[in-house]
Amino acid sequence: MAPSSSSCNRVYDVFPSFSGEDVRVTFLSHFLKELDRKLIIAFKDSKIERSQSLDPVLKQAIRDSRIAVVVFSKNYASSSWCLNELLEIVKCKEDCGQMVIPVFYGLDPSHVRKQTGDFGKIFAETCKNRTEEVKIQWRRALTDVANILGYHSVTWGNEAKMIEKIANDVLGKLLLTTPNDSEEFVGIEDHIAAMIVLLQLESEEVRMVGIWGSSGIGKTTIARVLFNRLSRHFQGSVFIDRRFISKSMDIYRKGNPDDYSMKLHLQENFLSKILGKRHIKIDHLLKYNHISHHIHISWLLIE
Repeated sequence: MAPSSSSCNRVYDVFPSFSGEDVRVTFLSHFLKELDRKLIIAFKDSKIERSQSLDPVLKQAIRDSRIAVVVFSKNYASSSWCLNELLEIVKCKEDCGQMVIPVFYGLDPSHVRKQTGDFGKIFAETCKNRTEEVKIQWRRALTDVANILGYHSVTWGNEAKMIEKIANDVLGKLLLTTPNDSEEFVGIEDHIAAMIVLLQLESEEVRMVGIWGSSGIGKTTIARVLFNRLSRHFQGSVFIDRRFISKSMDIYRKGNPDDYSMKLHLQENFLSKILGKRHIKIDHLLKYNHISHHIHISWLLIE
């Protein structure tokens, strides 16, 4: 059977593997900032003291991440710590289906794949006094990850655009990851993929997407699964459907849907959910522009 990412716990979205302060203060700092902007949770190792052996906390962080982004720089192979990280990443890829994105930062991918050039020379130095078994494991891991389609910085004239592209790639992969919410719905992934294309999540513009069709064909199901995928990327979220309205007002059994007090109660309930506060009270209906002045709201419209 093919490995399943659902068989492993996921605490982080991204585990970045890299070597050197030069990478940390340039590429990595901007990359982590872009991930934060997209509300993608990355593991950050700033408080871990590096040594020759792989720290158990770090090993667990690799296992707890959905995607590993491996930043190969010239000095990556100078660190036995990084090479051992890579072994754990390859193991998680094989055992749990962890996704891996290689970034070749200022060096030729073939030098990593074949351990040649300056990268190969540095790797040979690190291999000194190592057992043959360890050297073989490191070589296999480097070749394995370098064979994955990734990003080559030399081919990008603008590093900022490359970082944005990688972050969008990460976001897309996260959204297409199949969690438990959709395993029972046959064909749901095709609908989710189509919706993600329409939403253009990498865009800074506001978009509204309507799901239109006959009753009972699964419009709300598609919207709910999509909401479950997307909501984790926002600080506040609420899914409004008939159940939301029925639970708060019992609207479909009694009362007038256009009743002012009902609308007031629904707006209070909405604000309570989106702001994470209990018992919010308002004495008059707020218009959308009044609410959006204080809260950035994304609407998912279901017809």
